[in-house]
Amino acid sequence: MTASDVFPLDGGCDCRFIRYRMATRPLFVHCCHCRWCQRESGASFALNALIEAERVAPLGGEPELIDTPSNSGKGQKIARCPKCQIAVWSNYSGVGPIIRFVRVGTLDDPDHLPPDIHIFTAAKQPWVQIPQGAPAVPQYYERDSYWPPESLARRLLLLPRIEAYQASLRDSQR
Repeated sequence: MTASDVFPLDGGCDCRFIRYRMATRPLFVHCCHCRWCQRESGASFALNALIEAERVAPLGGEPELIDTPSNSGKGQKIARCPKCQIAVWSNYSGVGPIIRFVRVGTLDDPDHLPPDIHIFTAAKQPWVQIPQGAPAVPQYYERDSYWPPESLARRLLLLPRIEAYQASLRDSQR
């Protein structure tokens, strides 16, 4: 079975009020070791699958979007179940609602999405062992150096929408 054979993948919260379907392979999967992700997740890292929002279909109730601070100072919106409060994805200010950072652990079968890269490893817990040969960077990375060509092409299609979103933010601050 190839990786693409496992899609779609379903996921959701603990109480099953929120259910969603990830239609295709994500653009990329981050294992983020920054202190912000450690605090927000209550764990040693956050595992997020970056995917176009329209490729995440709702199958159940609607999440509540909670504005939270972020290291960038621009904040993020965390989508949480209004009943059990489990975080199912985030929308970061740079890409807004266009790309979701789906919490891999909320998938029914998260084993299919191991990290493509470990980021902010300078802040990782000292006892966390990153597998030898796994892509890992002390801070962030250059997308073109790590993302597969298919994901870069998909992102290129999103750029006009991302740029329009960013322009709307600038306009609203005037």
